[in-house]
Amino acid sequence: MTQLAGADALTALDPVFAQLAVGAGHNLWGLAHLTIREKAFVCLTADLCHPHLDLPLAMHVQMALANGVEPESIRELYRHLAPYVGYPIVVTAFQRLTELGLPQAQDDKPVEPAPLAGPLARAVHALENLDPGLAAFTEDQLAQRWARPHLTVRERAVACLTVDVFYQTLGESLWLHAELAKAAGATDETLRDLLRGLAEFGMPRAWAAAQALFPRSQAEV
Repeated sequence: MTQLAGADALTALDPVFAQLAVGAGHNLWGLAHLTIREKAFVCLTADLCHPHLDLPLAMHVQMALANGVEPESIRELYRHLAPYVGYPIVVTAFQRLTELGLPQAQDDKPVEPAPLAGPLARAVHALENLDPGLAAFTEDQLAQRWARPHLTVRERAVACLTVDVFYQTLGESLWLHAELAKAAGATDETLRDLLRGLAEFGMPRAWAAAQALFPRSQAEV
């Protein structure tokens, strides 16, 4: 949901639902520990995790641009998320960006993979024990993405955490992306705000992710 963008369109669909939806949208945009860019990227990532890319994507692209997100950063978000949500889904998303009039890509340089280190390297090493071929593919995909321009590592990690919550990959994938986010400056409050914001897109999923990230808090209840 955007801050208020699309409120009239929602009212035309159902006035009571519009009130509920706009209130839910205020939840995400009122969170203090996510940046404006991160909130925009959460919405755009959520669109990729849904089986449709119509009205919500158009509203969220408009909202991101209105809040100062560069078109190339939106493109980079989709490039980054391709192996996480699926390349075919991102093809459709890029087609919609073209239909929405997003400027053409400015970055046309060859992709230069960067050697993995830290949590990413450890994750690939652990995967080698399960399936060397899958580990090789994963290493190639990660090496092509995490050091690129247009998005920070923290923004990339927040987007990946959003995918984890939607797809309920609440084990190693979730913990890896949380570790990457924290190494790039995020705190526990950042992650808590992210889950609070994602509750708009599905409370049960956000609840399960909170239990996975903060198990001690659950034990203290």
